[in-house]
Amino acid sequence: MSTLEKVKELREITGAGIQDCKTALNENNNDIEKAVDFLRKKGILKAAKKSARDTAEGIVTISVSNKKAVILEVNSETDF
Repeated sequence: MSTLEKVKELREITGAGIQDCKTALNENNNDIEKAVDFLRKKGILKAAKKSARDTAEGIVTISVSNKKAVILEVNSETDF
């Protein structure tokens, strides 16, 4: 299996970014299971999973000045 295929497989398993997957594989001699553990220890796996979730709390504000308008939406998630 080529390195590119392993990076793709690791991305599908973890949802982590390409560079993070490539680094994890390089650090662990292209062993996917060890790379998953590596990403978990670095906190990347946890962050990738959270980024896919919808946020239920937030605020929207609109500002109009002269001939320009801005709409700003900020979403948040509470972590206990």
